[in-house]
Amino acid sequence: MQSLRSLDDDPSTTLGQSLCRVVRDLAAQGWCQGTGGNFSATLSREPLRLLITRSGLHKRHLEPEGLMIVGPGGKAAEGETARPSAEAALHTVIVERTGAASVLHVHSVANTLLGEHFADRGGFNLRGYEMLKGLEGVTTHEAEVFMPVLRNSQDMTALAEELDRLLEERPGAHGFLLAGHGLYTWGASLDQAHRHVEILEFLFECVARRTVFRHYIE
Repeated sequence: MQSLRSLDDDPSTTLGQSLCRVVRDLAAQGWCQGTGGNFSATLSREPLRLLITRSGLHKRHLEPEGLMIVGPGGKAAEGETARPSAEAALHTVIVERTGAASVLHVHSVANTLLGEHFADRGGFNLRGYEMLKGLEGVTTHEAEVFMPVLRNSQDMTALAEELDRLLEERPGAHGFLLAGHGLYTWGASLDQAHRHVEILEFLFECVARRTVFRHYIE
């Protein structure tokens, strides 16, 4: 089977270009430095096929050649010879549970530290900020949005199972943090997922600075 992204008339060509533009923009914000982060867009659901970043590539210079196709479990699709991100399995769990059109994973300083700080509590609430309304379905700054935190692990099978349970328990979640690692968020479109990264990173910066200031004031 020929790699889908090599076919001139395949929809993954345009989707891949769009995904690369988003990833380069996120890298320019300092949210996926170097080879950090992994990103996907859904090509099909039956059978499940995701266009996802290959492992070990610098995200600031990402081009469609740096993408590949994976299927269930994050395994490389037939005909693919490149190695997918180690966390591709998490993308497939999210898409299967939420119906997401795109999953974006970034490593900012704020989200990394907040995940570590709130790991023992299993998450924290975002509330009181006008920017909350940038999250899909949130219409007021008075809303309370819970951000789950999972312990990081190199055992992707176990982590994928834990994530699956989390999304079953919290079907309306906008994302989650891996402690000391980073943010996963998603959307019903690539644009919506991109927006969610920007909104959540703004909110994380607010919470992180407030937490630090409170520490020094008290």
